[in-house]
Amino acid sequence: MSSVGTPDPNSGWLSDEELAETRRRLPLLYVEAVPVRVDGLGRVNEVGMLLRASAEGSITRTLVSGRVMYGETIRDALFRHLEKDLGPMAFPLLPASPVPFQVAEYFPWPGASQFTDHRQHAVSLAYVIPVTGTCEPRQDALELTWMSPKDAASDGIAADMEGGRGALLRAALASVGVLP
Repeated sequence: MSSVGTPDPNSGWLSDEELAETRRRLPLLYVEAVPVRVDGLGRVNEVGMLLRASAEGSITRTLVSGRVMYGETIRDALFRHLEKDLGPMAFPLLPASPVPFQVAEYFPWPGASQFTDHRQHAVSLAYVIPVTGTCEPRQDALELTWMSPKDAASDGIAADMEGGRGALLRAALASVGVLP
């Protein structure tokens, strides 16, 4: 299974049926975040990867991600999903300008893009976000693993990620100058 984001049990904007119908008709906007730890000079020295169980029971690595709600700013959506996935004490340092390092377009069929999501056509704004606090995964995340940029960019980690997120992670590392 490949999916952009985590199902939000308290979405407050569409019922499950309405969301399924909307996904069949319209592309949805998402944000994705690669949580990182930086040194005193702002260089990335660790990358956080979430471990999740899919609806089918497989275990995958993924990024912080989720939908942008109607009327919600990109900044607010990023903060909400970072807090939802990493906990309230993660203390993310959101960018002064909400310009993503990449726009990823997910399609429900392979071949249209390197990114796939069997449920929908989705457009995702992707960010690298430093976090300074204590991260304790919540919602459906089983754990958060911190690893070096070299380990995060490995073929093995990319193989554990669904929907092409290994390529997105490598693009994130390249955008901050730490792709090995």
